[in-house]
Amino acid sequence: MLIGEVARRAGVSARMLRHYDSLGLVRPTGRSDAGYREYSSEDIRRIFHIESLRSLGLSLREVRRAFDDPDFTPSELVEDLIRQTRERIAAETELLTRLRRIGAAEPAGWEDVLQIVALLQALGSKSAGKRQRAALSSVEEVPVPVEALVEAALSETDPNVAGALRWALAQSGDDGLALLAEGLGSPAAEVRKRAVQSIAEIPSGEATALLRDALASPDIVVRRYAALALGARGVADAVPTLIDMVVEGTNDVDAADALSALASPPALADQIAASLVDRLAHGTVESSARRRLTQALADIPGTTASRALADLSHDEDRAVALTAAYILGIRDAR
Repeated sequence: MLIGEVARRAGVSARMLRHYDSLGLVRPTGRSDAGYREYSSEDIRRIFHIESLRSLGLSLREVRRAFDDPDFTPSELVEDLIRQTRERIAAETELLTRLRRIGAAEPAGWEDVLQIVALLQALGSKSAGKRQRAALSSVEEVPVPVEALVEAALSETDPNVAGALRWALAQSGDDGLALLAEGLGSPAAEVRKRAVQSIAEIPSGEATALLRDALASPDIVVRRYAALALGARGVADAVPTLIDMVVEGTNDVDAADALSALASPPALADQIAASLVDRLAHGTVESSARRRLTQALADIPGTTASRALADLSHDEDRAVALTAAYILGIRDAR
């Protein structure tokens, strides 16, 4: 079979077939009387085998080795091809993500595109200072797509950079809340923590609703951050978790402050005081926890808290009694 017919049937150009010949990959079995290359059935079969291996990503050099090296083992080469393919897919995926983010920012001109690219690169810098500056400038200059800010906020380990990123997200309003809500369900505890911290700095009603839902999270850290934020927003649903924090001694001062902020309405003040007294009466509460609960009553206004402190000033636990008496003295002096 002549080269033109082989090219047509094999789907390989005549030029490539001549290249295969020059490399010694496929040498035509014979020549016609006119000097044209003639390929046998075995030659054509070898061409199909070459094309099959090339379709897997093998170079012509690797194809020749596969055919000619008796010690060649395909498993190692296939593993290498898998690694290369994964790296190529990762690189292409990263490029696609970057292009999507640039498109989402709706740049008005190439200057905007260049600024966005520079900010995206800075957000991924190894330098914490560059990441922080990128987070801060993302609001003042060409806006960085919120998806990039959320990704950066959920992965940031430097506390100063994390704070800047949360601030930048808060300036974007509710745009990043859906992605942050996904972060609350992450299998990684640190990501869940960063997600709830970011949501806590967004002052909208939608953010408050997400924080309410977070009170039921199986992650105790998420519940605590949500409770502190909700306490500052006047949401009474946070009270049980805040009292748990006082008992456990975890951010207990902040929790007591949040309870105090919630206690402005008299009815809620009495409810909080009653809940604190109820936990004090619980027989399994340790002495140190009872002292913290007593201290938490200090800034809860109303007669319920005052009566509780009067009773506690005669408590069997001397430390609790002294704490209650001291608080009563301060309250009476006001």
